[in-house]
Amino acid sequence: MEVELVYALALVPAVLWGFSPILSKRGMAGGGSSLQASLTVVVVDSSLYWVALFALQGLAVFASVTPASAALFLASGLVGTALGRLAVFVGVDRVGASVNSAVISTRPLFASLLAVLALGETVTPTTVVGIVVLVGGLTALALSRGGDVGGWQPRDLLFPLAAAAAFAAGNVARKFGLDAFTGITLLEAVALNELGALVALAAYAVAAGRGDVLDAPRRTYAYFAGSGTLTAVALFSLFAALQIGRVVVVDPLAATAPLFTAVFAAVLLRDLERVTPRLVAGAVLIVVGVVLIVVDPAAVL
Repeated sequence: MEVELVYALALVPAVLWGFSPILSKRGMAGGGSSLQASLTVVVVDSSLYWVALFALQGLAVFASVTPASAALFLASGLVGTALGRLAVFVGVDRVGASVNSAVISTRPLFASLLAVLALGETVTPTTVVGIVVLVGGLTALALSRGGDVGGWQPRDLLFPLAAAAAFAAGNVARKFGLDAFTGITLLEAVALNELGALVALAAYAVAAGRGDVLDAPRRTYAYFAGSGTLTAVALFSLFAALQIGRVVVVDPLAATAPLFTAVFAAVLLRDLERVTPRLVAGAVLIVVGVVLIVVDPAAVL
């Protein structure tokens, strides 16, 4: 039952983060910016977490949180959320939701390598093959000539690649923190993570003199707020999966988001994006890779 729970918890963010870029692309197309999107998402999900914290824990909130645990999750928010999301939204704007999501999902390679080196996790041969097939599918998506109808340059892929590396580092740090600091609750951990992201993004906006983030059309905020709501649920589910499962399994499953993004984009972004046969082939390879990753329950926990 615990194995199935890890699968379910890891796939929730895949589905939600698969749909979130659809909202982000609509917001960008409507005149929004990457910084505005990042700030709106983190303000919305942070607000939801803090309301839930005080509603459920009252005055006991953060009672068992140590300075070391707080620092770790704040740092994971800075790297794995603030830097990652900023790169995500730039990528969505430049290459489109489907291709951006695909390239970001190369992060299982980064995450697995970091988990082996930093956490001492091991990977089975089947899991390795699954990750390779998964990344092959992601590569097929990236080379599918799908994505933004206006076209994009290969160098634009650096943004989703940077996001992939940042998300991978964040997930490994979160796994370490959840294992090392057992006194902190999931809700406290994810709230601190998003607080770190909010402080970092707000500081960047002030330092860079980006007051223009407030000048975007009002309707764009609705799209980004919707993305923030989905992210709140997705991130909490990811933290829960990392608490009981291994990074080398949880991260690849959560990384199947582009499969869902491709489906959603084909239906909901016909005026903004292309869904090509190669893109579909890449999605199929992703499914095969996921099956190989989850076929060995002993490798999950």
